[in-house]
Amino acid sequence: MCRVTEMMHPAIVLLSGGLDSATCLAIARRDGFACHALSFDYGQRHGQELHYAALLARALGAASHRILPINLAAFGGSALTDSRLAVPEGGSSGIPITYVPARNTVFLSLALALADVLQARDLFIGVNSQDYSGYPDCRPEFIHAFSALAQVATRLGVGGGDLRIHAPLQFLNKAEIITLGAGLGVDYALTRSCYQLDAAGRACGVCDSCRLRRDGFEKAGMADPTPYQDGVLLDHAPPGPDN
Repeated sequence: MCRVTEMMHPAIVLLSGGLDSATCLAIARRDGFACHALSFDYGQRHGQELHYAALLARALGAASHRILPINLAAFGGSALTDSRLAVPEGGSSGIPITYVPARNTVFLSLALALADVLQARDLFIGVNSQDYSGYPDCRPEFIHAFSALAQVATRLGVGGGDLRIHAPLQFLNKAEIITLGAGLGVDYALTRSCYQLDAAGRACGVCDSCRLRRDGFEKAGMADPTPYQDGVLLDHAPPGPDN
C-alpha cells in the first residue's frame, strides 16, 4: 500500500460487479477513503460478476479487494442461488423470486468483521430504494436498523467509535446513478447487471435487472455499453432533441 493510501481513512466497500456498487466505490474514492473492496462468491448463478468486480477494483483504485466464499445456495429460496427456479423475464410485483434471503444482512455483517480488523469506521453499500426490485434489504429502514446494530456489535462500536453505514445511492434512480458515476469516471463497460450472464459475459437482456439497467441508460441519455446475447438488445444512442 502506498504512503498516500496509508494516510487515508479506510472504508469497506461492498462490490458486486454491478453498476450500483461500482458507482458507490467511485463515490467513496472521491470522498478520500482508502477503499477495501469486499465481494462474495455466495453460490450465485451469475458468479461471473466476480470477474467484473475484480476489474472494477483495479480500475477504480481500491486499496485492496477480497472475494469471500460463502454458501447461501445451501439454503435455496432464490432464483439467483437455485438453478431449479427460473429467473423472471419481465417486471414483477411484490418481493420477487430473485430476492436472496438475508443477503445484505449477511454481507454487511461480514463487512463489519473486516472493518473491526482494519479499524475502518465507514462501510459503503450500493443499495437504492427507487429501482430496488422490491428487495426488503435495500430500504432505508434496513440501513438505519443495521447502523444501530453496528454500534453495539463490534469492538469499534462499543469502544466509543462511530461506525457509519453509507448508502449514497439510497434515494437515486438508475438514471441518476449512471449520470453520477459517469461524472466520476466509472467505465460502465466493466460492469454487469444481468442475472443470467453467459460464458462470454453477455447479458440476457430480459431479466428484471437488465430491464432496470437499460431503462436507466435510456433515461440518462447514454448508450448502454453492455454486450447482450444474440443481439437481444442493441445499444441505445442518446436521445436527440426531438425525443
